[in-house]
Amino acid sequence: MRREILIGTSMCLVLGLASCGPEYDPTERAGLFHATAGTNKADLTLMAASPADLVRGTGTSATDGQVAAAAVERYRNDKVKKLPQADIAQVSSGANNSSGGQ
Repeated sequence: MRREILIGTSMCLVLGLASCGPEYDPTERAGLFHATAGTNKADLTLMAASPADLVRGTGTSATDGQVAAAAVERYRNDKVKKLPQADIAQVSSGANNSSGGQ
């Protein structure tokens, strides 16, 4: 009995969704944005500080690969360092509140 109800419900859902036309499909609906060929490339080019970075990235001298590699090694060996404890009372006391409500 339950199986027949499940099959009947599934069939109703399938038929109901099949009747949805383009006016309900956001990828086909008129008046909405439709991406064309090259849209993603154009957007990325506009967002990049230097379009040359999209072809070849740039490095930085401020990073230390040995520190990053050591962190990965600790993670892999399950020896992750604990985060320092913050003084929650000091942070939530509002001592640095600059709203000036005195």
